[in-house]
Amino acid sequence: MDVLIHLFVGLHIIGIASLLGGLLTQMKQMGQGAARFSPAMLHGALTMLVTGVVLVGLNQADDNAVNNLKIGIKMAVLIVILALVYVKRDEEKVDKGVFGAVGLLTTANIFIAVLWT
Repeated sequence: MDVLIHLFVGLHIIGIASLLGGLLTQMKQMGQGAARFSPAMLHGALTMLVTGVVLVGLNQADDNAVNNLKIGIKMAVLIVILALVYVKRDEEKVDKGVFGAVGLLTTANIFIAVLWT
C-alpha cells in the first residue's frame, strides 16, 4: 500500500508543478495584462483533485490518520482554483487579479499541505 500511496503523492506533485509552473512562466505576461490559462494548468488542477481524493481514500484504507478539516480546506481552495481556471480557460487575456488569485491560492494550498501538521 505504501508504494501506491507514494505513487499518487508523486502524481499529485506533478499536478502542482503543472499548475504552478504555468503560472510562473507567465509572470511577465501577467505584468503586461496578456496572461492566459493554458490547458496544462487546467489539467494540473484536475490531476491535483483526482490524486488528492485517491490519496485520502488510500490513507483511510491503510488506517492512517487523516485530518479531515485540513483536507476539506485544501479541497475547497482547489475547487475555487479549478473553477477560475475552467471558466477563464478560453479567454485570450485573463485579468491580472484573477491570474494572481489563482497563484496565491495555489501557493496557499501548498503551504497548507506542508505546514499544517
